[in-house]
Amino acid sequence: MSAVTFRDETATGTSLAGFQVTGLPSTMTVRELIRLRVREEVARHNARPASRFNGLVQPDDAEADLNGYHLPRARRLDWERQADIAERAFLRNGFFVLTGDRQVDDLDEVVDLTGDPDLVFIKLIPLVGG
Repeated sequence: MSAVTFRDETATGTSLAGFQVTGLPSTMTVRELIRLRVREEVARHNARPASRFNGLVQPDDAEADLNGYHLPRARRLDWERQADIAERAFLRNGFFVLTGDRQVDDLDEVVDLTGDPDLVFIKLIPLVGG
């Protein structure tokens, strides 16, 4: 069984947060890995619902702030809804995924997990007025 470390970084390479998931098959598609990441972070949030969500993509009716997303009230999130949002964000270049020293750009690309790789997620922030 393999493991993967999901890590967020800024566009300049500063590491922000990360976590590891173990017990995975030796290969998975980028789509499966994104959905796995979202399922894990939503499960962590739903274990102790709060008015702040620190995840890959913004939940419905939440407002982005400096370190995540502010929900109008503490509530549980639907991981499948969040995963669908994440897939669409990936396709619109809302974030990039790096594995090893290269960027992956296809949701159906297969990633080899036998070396317990880091998957780096770089969120892109839209510029104000542009």
